[in-house]
Amino acid sequence: MKKHIAVLAGDGIGPEITDGAIAVLKKIGEKYGHEFEFEHLLMGVCAIEETGEPLPQYTIDRCLASDSVLLGAVGGAVGDPRINNLPGHLRPEAGLLKIRAALGLYSNLRPAKLFPALAGACPLRADIAAKGIDLVVVRELTGGIYFGERGRGQSEGGEYAYDTEKYNVEEITRIAKIAFELAQKRKKKVISIDKANVLESSRLWREIVHTVAKDYPDVEVTDMLVDNAAMQLVKNPAQFDVVVTSNIFGDILSDEAAMITGSIGMLASSSLGATKRGLYEPIHGSAPDIAGKDLANPIATILSAAMMLRDSFDLGKEAEAVEQAVNKVLDEGYRTADIFSEGKTLVKGSEMTKLIVDRI
Repeated sequence: MKKHIAVLAGDGIGPEITDGAIAVLKKIGEKYGHEFEFEHLLMGVCAIEETGEPLPQYTIDRCLASDSVLLGAVGGAVGDPRINNLPGHLRPEAGLLKIRAALGLYSNLRPAKLFPALAGACPLRADIAAKGIDLVVVRELTGGIYFGERGRGQSEGGEYAYDTEKYNVEEITRIAKIAFELAQKRKKKVISIDKANVLESSRLWREIVHTVAKDYPDVEVTDMLVDNAAMQLVKNPAQFDVVVTSNIFGDILSDEAAMITGSIGMLASSSLGATKRGLYEPIHGSAPDIAGKDLANPIATILSAAMMLRDSFDLGKEAEAVEQAVNKVLDEGYRTADIFSEGKTLVKGSEMTKLIVDRI
């Protein structure tokens, strides 16, 4: 199999962690007889410096011509003079919204799993962590308040600003289908998160989710208000399996779910649409404070590459080989700084990559 992968390393630790994922993919190619071609493209602060915009059209065109996209991290340090005074549409984060829309990626899957070897890193009480954490947040990605009408105006009270939360039936239907189909492969349980007691958009969301549910009679579906969901994630995360929710709620809750597993540096994500071409990225940021110091944990990006193997390339055996290698290295006690604990072996980011590659 020959596949062309667009690499958007981005900013901060992005180049380091994507290098780790590329090394793992090359090893998979060697072992299983596949050929992966990597094309490095500009996105983020680095793109702003060279082209004046966070996502050049050339990058979009090449991503559309690829079989899949690997993303590192985008964003600069707080107060970075290169971006500090830029308008919203030219800030590096705007590139993320633009690439998702350009590739037609309307669903973001964020697994949150507590690795047994890292149980001690979970910030929750031991008795809660012992019940296990293994859930997937299915986040709608191209609608809602992030893409709604926005602006500023003047009123008697002075200047005001507004952002509009808006969803239509098609947007809700397609994300709900992804959640239910995923649930059929897991524990057949979906919890839909909304704010239907206040928001009209959430009332439509709830109606459509239950309409779609009729086509999946083997899947249990329940509703939960977003504020309660935030509490339940730290009180009893074991109750969650597949969570489906809107763009803004998914953005917030998936980060909370990530943190309760012990480290945001461990968790992968995929963004998918109507085609097999997906965008795969760790859920953490660019961490400019540690960039270039070989401290960044590459595991989330490596696990994102495993998701690419499985979801875009239908290489389940190869994806499992990567995941097993990660588990083995963790079981052997190797840790990067973000997941280090007493009695374990501290390694640099590049060392962690090599350990994983050697165990594939």
